[in-house]
Amino acid sequence: MKEEVVNIGKSVVIKGELNGSEDLTVEGNVEGKIELKDHVLTIGPHGRINAQVFAKAVVVLGEVMGNITASEKVDIRENGSVDGDVVAPRVAIAEGAHFRGSVDMQRKTPPVQAAQPKVEPKPGAPTTPAAPQRAGI
Repeated sequence: MKEEVVNIGKSVVIKGELNGSEDLTVEGNVEGKIELKDHVLTIGPHGRINAQVFAKAVVVLGEVMGNITASEKVDIRENGSVDGDVVAPRVAIAEGAHFRGSVDMQRKTPPVQAAQPKVEPKPGAPTTPAAPQRAGI
């Protein structure tokens, strides 16, 4: 079964919160917040976004003003423009793209560290190391 892609046309203006469970292509204007946690957001060449963006992957061909957080990848293509911070494990910025902001490429989840066994002092043993004894003066 092929997954559908929803398109927001050039003449469409959305103000508010946009949530979805499908891939989305925006050619119009969106202001507010876009949340597609498990899907791809594509901002087409005519798309103008003034919003906080949360998605699995984001492809920018148009303009984004706002921070982008992606769980997999952010791809700013040639002639794409982003004014905002980008947080994603993989970020690609093509030659000819515009980007102003910061990039945080931390992995999705930090590696789990094995718990270190706690060493308990033996009963009666001093809890602090003894000071070295100096030879008699």
